[in-house]
Amino acid sequence: MGIYLIVILFMLIGWLVSLQLKRKFEKYSQETIGNGMSGKEIAEKMLHDNGINDVKVISVEGQLTDHYNPLNRTVNLSEPVYSGRNAAAAAVAAHECGHAVQHAKAYSMLQLRSALVPVVSFASKWVQWVLLAGILLINTFPSLLLAGIILFAMTVLFSFITLPVEFDASKRALVWLESSRMVNSAEHAKAKDALWWAAMTYVVAALSALATLMYYVMIYLGGRRN
Repeated sequence: MGIYLIVILFMLIGWLVSLQLKRKFEKYSQETIGNGMSGKEIAEKMLHDNGINDVKVISVEGQLTDHYNPLNRTVNLSEPVYSGRNAAAAAVAAHECGHAVQHAKAYSMLQLRSALVPVVSFASKWVQWVLLAGILLINTFPSLLLAGIILFAMTVLFSFITLPVEFDASKRALVWLESSRMVNSAEHAKAKDALWWAAMTYVVAALSALATLMYYVMIYLGGRRN
C-alpha cells in the first residue's frame, strides 16, 4: 500500500509543479525585457559569444516544445519563445543554447545521455507490453516481468542522467545572461525562477519513475514468493 501512495503522491506533485511552471511562464511572458531582443536574437547572440557558428535557431510549433537537436545542430524554439521579447523567452532561449554549448564542449553527461538514446528508445518501445505480459504471467513466467523491469530501469537511469544535463544548461544560461548583460538584475531573477521550475519537472519525473520501478520490483518479488 505504501508504494501505491508514493506513486500517487508523485503524480500529484508532478501535476502541481507543471501547473506552477505554466503559471510562471505565463506571468514572465507578459513582462518585456529592457533590451527588447527576441528569443531568437538572444539565442543567436549566445551561440555567437560561445564561438558556435554551425547551429541554427529555428521555430517549432507548440508551447514548451523547445529543445536542442544535436543531430541536425538546431536550437528549436517554440513560437512564443522564438518571437517573444520577455524574461521567459530569454530564459528558455539561453537554456537551449546551453545544451548547444554542452555539445560543443563535449560535456560528459550530455555525451552519456546521447549514448543511451538508442537503448532507451528501444526500451520505451517495448517496456509497456513486456511489463503487462510479465504481470499477467507472473506465476508461470516470472522472468518476463524481470526483463520488463530491466527495460524500465534503463528509462529510469536516463531520467536521472538528464538531471545534471538540464541543471548545467540552466547554469550556463544564467551565467551568460548576467555576464553579457542581456538582462538586468530583476529580469535575471525572473529567468532564474522560470528555469528552476522547469528543472523541477525533470526532478519530479525522475523520482516518479523511480517509485514506479520500485512498484514493479515489489510485484516481481511478491510473485517469486508465491
